[in-house]
This record gives sequence, structure tokens and C-alpha cells, in this order.
Amino acid sequence: MKTNVGNADRTLRLVAGVAIIVLGVVFQSWWGAIGVIPLFTGTTRWCPAYLPFGISTCKASNAQK
Repeated sequence: MKTNVGNADRTLRLVAGVAIIVLGVVFQSWWGAIGVIPLFTGTTRWCPAYLPFGISTCKASNAQK
């Protein structure tokens, strides 16, 4: 699996994921479970939504298979 999430994008996804989960807990809402998606994509450095558009925020030298 080729990575397509760069360092800045990864950091943003991890922070957003944690924030969404925390807000879900604070407001006692199941919407906080959506925070798992950016956490997953930030952790794995792979975003399936980028594939159809050919988007990659990785530098060319950092791309891995």
C-alpha cells in the first residue's frame, strides 16, 4: 500500500481525530466516533479518498510501497 498522506496532513488528521473524539465524549454524542476515521488515515498514512483523484501530500522521496 503506497502512502499518500504527508507529514503536515498526518499531524492535522491526528489532532482533528482526537479533538472530534474528545468533543463527542464531552457532549455525550456518538458523532465523536467519526474521529476514528482521521485517526486511522493519519496513523496508516493512507487515505482512500485520495485514490480516485490521484492526490498525494507526500514528498516524492517519502513515498513508500
